[in-house]
Amino acid sequence: MQGRRHTVTSADGTTIGLLTAGTGPALLLVHGGMGRLERWVPLWGLLTGHWQVTAMDRRGRGSSGDTRRYRLSQEFDDIAAVAASLADSTGSPASVFAHSYGALCTLGAAARGAPLRRIALYEPPGPATVPRAWRERATALVARGQPGQAMISFLTEVIGLTMAQVSELRDTPGAQDVLPIVSATLPREAEALASADPLALAAGVTTPVLLLLGEASPGWAAGITHALSAALPQATLAVLPGYGHEAIDAAPGLIYRQLLHFLG
Repeated sequence: MQGRRHTVTSADGTTIGLLTAGTGPALLLVHGGMGRLERWVPLWGLLTGHWQVTAMDRRGRGSSGDTRRYRLSQEFDDIAAVAASLADSTGSPASVFAHSYGALCTLGAAARGAPLRRIALYEPPGPATVPRAWRERATALVARGQPGQAMISFLTEVIGLTMAQVSELRDTPGAQDVLPIVSATLPREAEALASADPLALAAGVTTPVLLLLGEASPGWAAGITHALSAALPQATLAVLPGYGHEAIDAAPGLIYRQLLHFLG
């Protein structure tokens, strides 16, 4: 991924690393749980041909800093800080596309009034995503030094991927070593999800929102997405036929077309 590296400082002093490329209206990308900004490789060329795209490393990975104590609300502040910086530099609010855990964080930032023009969310999670038994087992695996097993458990049991799909993701050219990220962030993010309330956050969002839902995604994704569609005052629901939680990698052209139609 080519672009200009820069940073923004969040409300608690944490440095958030950014990569910006392309020309056009501003578009912010917020990745999900076990990644960093390089996860946008499949979409980068498509998006930067139409927008000025800024991808952020969420705290605790890549080019971003971290704090000893973690709260989900810190991630809301991180996105709000990046959004404010983009609005200041471009003169107008940015749109945002966020995936999975990043979509929940974006919902929280929007609820707090972050300057965002339009929001596209691909399957934000909630408590139903991480049952207690799974959280305890995954946390124990990480504590025993087995982040790879915790990652496989997450991808197959929570996200619904097959082992063949997991292997494809692992062998994708440019794939990053995510095990340090899993060790540092999976237990804390799973714990935060257990008490998250996406519908309460939705009550404070007035920005137009596109909700992307994979036709083949697990039941928790459909349940949360449909509930958000009913709760958000300006929501559009788009179902991705034949795909699940992984369409950014499996069908980047489809994602690009959905964003182009919604964001303009």
